[in-house]
Amino acid sequence: MADRQARDEVVAFTSELIRIDTTNRGGGDCQERPAAEYAAERLAGAGLEPVLLERVPGRTNVVARVQGSDPSADALLVHGHLDVVPAEAADWSVHPFSGEIRDGVVWGRGAVDMKNMDAMILAVVRSWAREGVRPRRDVVIAFTADEEASAEDGSGFLADQHAGLFEGCTEGVSESGAFTFHDGSGRQIYPIAAGERGTGWLKLTARGRAGHGSKVNRENAVTRLSAAIARIGAHEWPLRLTPTVRAALTELAALYGIDPDLDDIDGLLTKLGPAAKLVEATVRNSANPTMLSAGYKVNVIPGEAVAYVDGRYLPGGEDEFRTTLDALTGPDVDWEYSHHETALQAPVDSPTFARMRAAVQEFAPEGHVVPYCMSGGTDAKQFSRLGITGYGFAPLKLPEGFDYQALFHGVDERVPVAALHFGVDVLDRFLRTA
Repeated sequence: MADRQARDEVVAFTSELIRIDTTNRGGGDCQERPAAEYAAERLAGAGLEPVLLERVPGRTNVVARVQGSDPSADALLVHGHLDVVPAEAADWSVHPFSGEIRDGVVWGRGAVDMKNMDAMILAVVRSWAREGVRPRRDVVIAFTADEEASAEDGSGFLADQHAGLFEGCTEGVSESGAFTFHDGSGRQIYPIAAGERGTGWLKLTARGRAGHGSKVNRENAVTRLSAAIARIGAHEWPLRLTPTVRAALTELAALYGIDPDLDDIDGLLTKLGPAAKLVEATVRNSANPTMLSAGYKVNVIPGEAVAYVDGRYLPGGEDEFRTTLDALTGPDVDWEYSHHETALQAPVDSPTFARMRAAVQEFAPEGHVVPYCMSGGTDAKQFSRLGITGYGFAPLKLPEGFDYQALFHGVDERVPVAALHFGVDVLDRFLRTA
């Protein structure tokens, strides 16, 4: 269990990091350097030697290594991003960059995504320095820029240009796992991520014949694009089970005492009730239209129309994804990836997964740990280029009614102080023995 100072520091660090506005608006519009310097200063205070790295000025990453006690053991990467998505202050109950601590809750953008985990990492390694603790494995710590956009200034840059800093790392842990999911019937489930769907953000372009808005035009780019978008939005993607999702469904079915009929996935999801939320987005590929752009005047038919689609595909599902998009867009609309990252899968029978499970169950014995696949993606995609297998493990014990997943990128993002204390204890226990 982490010491009292670590519990105090994780709360203070979360609040203080939130106050550092690292809003990532995309297109390079972000400055992570103040947060990177904050993290580096606290790592240095733990006797580490953090390195600050930038591809572009202001887009700063921090990397440090904690030497383990077993030089023959593979190293473990623990990473968190410093940037956050935008927040409109008028929509919030408190200012999103206040870091206010009120009624046992820390408020602000990044409270769950993911300055809370950044603070946990800092608090844990500082407690080790005070206690003279060395983990079994080398632990490489990385705080990254640009995760909320392309990651090209963050984990992508680190993986491509500074691979030597991650020498020996075979596995990594980061966000979106080991949080409390309440199923509404008294059960507390702790999903640990062992996979991510791939990212396929698409740009669709329809070209046609420009002309007067009052004339018949059978080659209208807007019409062609809208038809393709409608087909994509209405498409029913077929069910596909990956090993991670199969394991999740099997363990959840056992927890609820129901037949794990994997030949009737929709029926099984219905029987799982609220717990189906943990897997329903990862049993198939998806493609959701999100942006449209065409024309410049109401009485002018434009010669080009553009749309963007948020596509996600399962491990092993990219070929099907591409073939399906070719068919749905048709001959009059071209598509290309505007951002493309691989799908990931990690073994759920590994010693590392078992140690994560044991660490959660030690501090939440009433909880039920299950594997799951993330519907979105993290920096683990970029670090996978280095052969690093990624897991989602940012432990939080949350009260019933606290909708953790809805707060990702949501209004009034916040995290309970008690959840941060739990997170430090579980992360400390896991990293010592990992």
